[in-house]
Amino acid sequence: MTQPTVAPYKQLRRPLDDRIVAGVCSGVGRYLGVDPVLIRVAFAVLAVLTWGTALIAYPVMWFLMPEEPAQEPQPWRDPTDPTWGRPPTP
Repeated sequence: MTQPTVAPYKQLRRPLDDRIVAGVCSGVGRYLGVDPVLIRVAFAVLAVLTWGTALIAYPVMWFLMPEEPAQEPQPWRDPTDPTWGRPPTP
């Protein structure tokens, strides 16, 4: 039996590539399908409106949200290889 390569549902994860501090706002933005900058601005406004109480949510989400799994690096191919420029065969 094979396992699916894509999760059947969206997962809330902290990305490895689009981080400012810990990737919490970026992960929430990707999950909701909006620009992470909007989430960051909304979080800053919320922190001001709640007199800083909302800042407690960031480390809690940092602790609870898992990181994305690291992608495997592409295998290095020697430019002198005669198959250079063709896709690697499995």
